[in-house]
Amino acid sequence: MASTISPTIFREYDIRGLVDQDLTEEAVLLIGRALGTRVREKGGKEVAVGRDCRLSGPRFAERLVAGLTATGVDVLDLGVVPTPLTYYAAQTLELGGLCMITGSHNPAEYNGLKVGVGRTTLYGEGIQDLRRLIASGKFARGKGRVAQREIATSYRREVQENLRLGPRRMRVVVDAGNGTGGVVAVPIFEALGVEVVPLFIEMDGRFPNHHPDPTVEANLEPLKAKVREIGADLGIAYDGDADRVGAVDEKGRVLWGDELMILFARSILEESPGAAIVGEVKCSMNLYDDIARRGGRPIMWKPGHSLIKAKMREEGALLAGEMSGHIFFAHRWYGFDDAIYSSARLVELLSRTEAPLSSLLADVPRTFASPEVRVECPEALKFEVVKRAQAYFTTHYEAVTVDGVRVTFPDGWGLVRASNTQPLLVLRFEAASAERLREIEALVMGKVEELKKELGAS
Repeated sequence: MASTISPTIFREYDIRGLVDQDLTEEAVLLIGRALGTRVREKGGKEVAVGRDCRLSGPRFAERLVAGLTATGVDVLDLGVVPTPLTYYAAQTLELGGLCMITGSHNPAEYNGLKVGVGRTTLYGEGIQDLRRLIASGKFARGKGRVAQREIATSYRREVQENLRLGPRRMRVVVDAGNGTGGVVAVPIFEALGVEVVPLFIEMDGRFPNHHPDPTVEANLEPLKAKVREIGADLGIAYDGDADRVGAVDEKGRVLWGDELMILFARSILEESPGAAIVGEVKCSMNLYDDIARRGGRPIMWKPGHSLIKAKMREEGALLAGEMSGHIFFAHRWYGFDDAIYSSARLVELLSRTEAPLSSLLADVPRTFASPEVRVECPEALKFEVVKRAQAYFTTHYEAVTVDGVRVTFPDGWGLVRASNTQPLLVLRFEAASAERLREIEALVMGKVEELKKELGAS
């Protein structure tokens, strides 16, 4: 059996690959059998299965369900839903596990699975354990049943009841990128009295209007244009499965993940002084400084939705977020990444002030940041380069080593980490001035190239 499944699809926090090339129907069936086996071992009896609107979704769902039920696990079929609704089902119903079939923000020719035992998603060794179980072929056997379950109604109701909107009447543009988020989010906003102008709300797994990833600014151009055209207060964008949120202010300027986190953190710290808040290593120094200045406890951690969720539970954090737009609210919510709920919290926050969104971060110091810099490095050597970079920079500078090494200077920082999925090193830099940015970049990049040369990688 081991030869029928590509090991490359088992990533750090999910399973993902090119449809019918890496991720095949047979692979999905085997993953279902492995997941069902682990669920049964933990005493679980039922698994929630959701899928996004990709064209390969229906046949993959059929194979996954066949694999799960072959182990004696019952399946609660949620149909086509955003990823947060599958997480919501796992949190609110008595279930033994979950599986969301989604390619997330990837192009239409990709698909994948986010899998969990109990209420939480697997990552790292948990995902590799499924791969090893498939190789062994030692699956549980039985005959599970399948039941359909509509989850959107109870999700919508709970989000609406959870929010406390202020008196301001809001006009909001929502760009769903033809993914699954819009059909759930728009009725929530309308029920709350928000005027919604929808863009690309219709689900279409080919994503005909633009790629559904709000972290790429080019994908936000239609949203920015519509916000300015109609004088909206806010623009919101979702990725394909609505676990990543993007936002633009009334002027059409993008608010990145760490900027949204500053707004949310300020609001939460007013209600819960001293709260722990988790950001990932690529987030701006402004986020960590702002949390600390307001009496919060900033925690820097590794990127990846499963890793962040685990860290939040460990620290009792009320909020977490990533540059990629995964935002996690444990404050008044369940602690999973949910772009729909996060966007609703942004609307709530804005509805309580007459100030335009563009003014709310006016007091945040201006910094200069690089995009992610990707440096080729052989798969066999990338982790050794990072290990040596950690040893050097922690000896000579202040540095954080939760994921690669983030070298901290009084007026900026530089990050070096290994990509989890490609033969690359990923670097990012930020500083108080453009000139200082160039200096930090030259210092860190210079050392990385030196270490690569030492190891014969360049």
